[in-house]
Amino acid sequence: MAEVYLDNCATTKTDRHAAQIALELMERDYGNPSSLHKKGLEAQLRLDRARSQVAAAIGCGAGEIVFTSGGTEANNLALLGGAEARRRRGTAIVAMSTEHSSVLEPLRHLEAQGFRLRLVPPLPSGEVDADAFVDAVDADTILAACMLVNSEVGVIAPIAELARRCRRKSPGLLFHCDGVQALGKTAFSVQSLGVDTLSVSGHKLHAPKGVGALYVKKGVRLLPLLYGGGQQRGLRPGTENTPLACAFGYAAEKAAGEQGRNAERVAGLYEYFVNKSGKLPGVCMNSPATATPYICNLSAPGYRSETMLHFLEQQEIYVSNGSACSRGAKSHVLTAMGLAPGRIDSALRVSFTAENTTGEIDLFFEVLAQGMERLVRSRVG
Repeated sequence: MAEVYLDNCATTKTDRHAAQIALELMERDYGNPSSLHKKGLEAQLRLDRARSQVAAAIGCGAGEIVFTSGGTEANNLALLGGAEARRRRGTAIVAMSTEHSSVLEPLRHLEAQGFRLRLVPPLPSGEVDADAFVDAVDADTILAACMLVNSEVGVIAPIAELARRCRRKSPGLLFHCDGVQALGKTAFSVQSLGVDTLSVSGHKLHAPKGVGALYVKKGVRLLPLLYGGGQQRGLRPGTENTPLACAFGYAAEKAAGEQGRNAERVAGLYEYFVNKSGKLPGVCMNSPATATPYICNLSAPGYRSETMLHFLEQQEIYVSNGSACSRGAKSHVLTAMGLAPGRIDSALRVSFTAENTTGEIDLFFEVLAQGMERLVRSRVG
């Protein structure tokens, strides 16, 4: 059986040309961008282009892009650096309880340092309760965070509305958005969202792993997490990873240019997937109908997701049971939605790219049905 890869939220296959660009930067334009000689200038020019490509993909200026090692570092820099820079103004922080761990864990660290953290639960559908989120904000709130596309159930948050309403109650707060699962898939710009910082990651859109970026709106102050050289305005000092940044720049530009066409194709895959799921007794969808078509979260109550994952894997069908960073832990997102234990313990996340096919979806459901026939049901229903 041919390999069926349906875990694209965890990571995507690296685009061949993006990989070639990275190799080219390692073998030819390998200079340090901070060096004053010709090799350094060549590397700096390539890095400048990559910065402009990522900036164009999210609708900001090149000077507002800080390259990082990925989405996790970008989230940490925005949240830790943003909170510490505003400590004298207040101590309250508001975020969704369904954020990615790279947002929740830095926030819990801040809470341990004396900040007041308020986590807002979602609606039962998984969607953001805008009124509850805004109600949690007060004049003491210095930081608010909400991801644009939830990485487990695909919910799309009304970021522009949240940012606007939150600032009415606390004009000086920093609004951070995790845009990792949105870039190249959902049409947006940081200007239209009205956010102060936004994180993105390369390996979610066919760039190599180990590179991401943080948008920092001009005039927004963050304290750095690292100290050393003066690279990237001192916000992220250290020699830039030019090969990966340039591969990311290419991938971001390509994804932005193909976003509309790819989204239309994936919407067709999503509709096909939902229709197929409805024909398999015992399967239920956890993602709401309003979710991004790139993510489908479903459950087969009575069959533990870890067991089913390995059954699917034996047939070279690859999905996940939630965020890859959770390493199989029970989903805090589905728990926050109030789903029954049986649905949570049996959840599978299927995530697409435009390269997937309806034939792969057919194989997934064929093998899933086989698993439901052969595997021993768990006691959690």
